[in-house]
Amino acid sequence: MQKVPKALKVWFVIHFVLDVLFAIPLMIAPKASLALMGWNTFDPLTTRLVAAALLGIGIESFLGRNSGKESYIGMLNLKIIWSAAAIVAIVKTICCPNIEAPIGLVAILGGFILFNFNWIYWRLQLNK
Repeated sequence: MQKVPKALKVWFVIHFVLDVLFAIPLMIAPKASLALMGWNTFDPLTTRLVAAALLGIGIESFLGRNSGKESYIGMLNLKIIWSAAAIVAIVKTICCPNIEAPIGLVAILGGFILFNFNWIYWRLQLNK
């Protein structure tokens, strides 16, 4: 049985910390949180649903950090799908001619792209 690399476990903890740091303000104060990133309008339910997804994925990253290879494969699949779908959604929003996308969205897009490549890399490593 292949062991899970320590570096991947560290990435899961980093992901947990970042997800929780972004999610808690979005859950508690969605309007203020989004205003900091340049959003002028917002939907509190949608914002809190995104926060819920971030909390769910992030907390499971922490809880599952000491699991075996099979659990990591499942979590990596989820992270790859989630980040890829988020990239598509963000790009579609940025490219929409009748929507003024806030500048913070570009930074969020960059984060999702970096994490997507990171998760794909680790998923391929576990296939070896």
